[in-house]
Amino acid sequence: MQDHAPRDRLATHTVTNQPPSPKDRDALSDDLPLREALGREAPDWVARRLAPLGREVGSQRVQALGEAANRHPPELRLFDRYGRRLDEVVYHPAYHELMHLALDHGWQAVAWQEEGRGGHQAHVAALYLLTQAEPGFCCPVTMTHAAMPALRSSPEALGAWSPGLLAWDYDPRALPAERKSALTFGMAMTEKQGGSDVRANTTRADLTADGWRLTGHKWFCSAPMSDAFLTLAQTDDGLGCFLVPRFAPDGSRNPIELQRLKDKCGNRANASAEIEYRGAWAQPLGEPGHGVTTILTMVQQTRLDAATAPVAMMRQGLAEAWRFVRERQAFGRRLSEQPLMRMLIADLALEVEAGVALVMRTARAFDGAARDDEHERALARLLPALAKYWHNKRAPGFLAEAMECLGGIGYVEETPLARLYREAPVNSIWEGSGNVICLDVLRVLGRHPEALAALRAEFATVQGESTELDRALAELEGLLGEAPEALEPRARWLTQRLAQCLQAALLLRHAPQSVAQTFCRSRFGDAASPAYGVLPIDTPLDDLLDRLLPA
Repeated sequence: MQDHAPRDRLATHTVTNQPPSPKDRDALSDDLPLREALGREAPDWVARRLAPLGREVGSQRVQALGEAANRHPPELRLFDRYGRRLDEVVYHPAYHELMHLALDHGWQAVAWQEEGRGGHQAHVAALYLLTQAEPGFCCPVTMTHAAMPALRSSPEALGAWSPGLLAWDYDPRALPAERKSALTFGMAMTEKQGGSDVRANTTRADLTADGWRLTGHKWFCSAPMSDAFLTLAQTDDGLGCFLVPRFAPDGSRNPIELQRLKDKCGNRANASAEIEYRGAWAQPLGEPGHGVTTILTMVQQTRLDAATAPVAMMRQGLAEAWRFVRERQAFGRRLSEQPLMRMLIADLALEVEAGVALVMRTARAFDGAARDDEHERALARLLPALAKYWHNKRAPGFLAEAMECLGGIGYVEETPLARLYREAPVNSIWEGSGNVICLDVLRVLGRHPEALAALRAEFATVQGESTELDRALAELEGLLGEAPEALEPRARWLTQRLAQCLQAALLLRHAPQSVAQTFCRSRFGDAASPAYGVLPIDTPLDDLLDRLLPA
């Protein structure tokens, strides 16, 4: 007998107990730790200028652009239809829209146009927000921003290239620099045989009748569509730093051949290439034979951005998890009402607030150094390495926990958590992997005792306010008194502890006691755990959640 029952009587796909579809939000006004950090660390103009960006980043339109740019990765076009070399990278339109969002508003230029007046704080806060649209496209934004200190080592290069860097525009056309409205910069440092040991590079620079020419292979070239690249090559004087334009001075394509694009775990919206210099024309930067010193002025800037990005990703993951658990019910209650979930979310929120405090304090040190403040200059030598190491060690586990809050749906590509989780390791690897960063911390401590003195002065402002922090600092002092050869095997622990202690000191100075004391007890106390969600049993969860995650 044929069943003529109405179709809806047989339907099983009724969606219940799920959060509503995402809506537009304001990524700045929703972020209390960031707003408070801006209020204390930055001039008033910074927050005002960031306000439109916060609304854009939180909009569903821009979130969809980030998803599309990640879902449709760049493609390599080596030749045109007639066999002429192009060496071009083709991007999805969403990528270009995101680049316009950043560069048309000058976020790559603000640190230098307002240097010493909050410019570095504005750049870092903008990068933190832009990362929450899509982390991958922020790489060329960072590289372009960071090229300025290296350009300053050569008056000729500075005069020729800085106007394009500082222009509020994005011009993706493959044209000689003088024909473009704005410029972007990339970097090509590492080679197969050396990696972080750049002194093992074999790329050669030779002085010819028409200028310097580079020959060699680079294992990683960040942002290969850029108008110029900072690179390292061997000269008779030693390792030199060079600016290699995409087009030679005569307007022809500089012989920089793209060999392939890397098929990366994450960071898919951004192109990373292997390249071959085949007698590429180059302009020297800095002193002959001091290329590492010159390019490290760029790396110091990129390291701060690489310390900021994981905090932004953690913030985005936290927001997604909190939105879900406030709507999802299990065992008769919302997940956000379950004691164990509340403990986990509060701990994740603590981590984000501590990260925001550290990156914004580091940005203020950069602006202070530009004003010749010796204390701030000393901090600026050390803090980027501390923040980069520790924030990137915390991010992968953090995003795994955020994904777990959503359960199975968190593991699928339709939520941003899967791509955030894939993205999480990259900033720990780039701009110096974990071990390299920790060894650099030891180098700074050994060569620049004023940096440690400045850090101790920061700690002294909160002495006696937390038993747990006082104990951690005493343990640190014991280790710092040991011989250098004894420090190297413990460099990771030392770097971690210095970063955590500074986070704690900043929270004790600026955050409510419920936040600061919980951070100190959970990170330094007897029950401290490497896992998230382990807080003291008497933690004032309502205070933490109400403050850190406003509805």
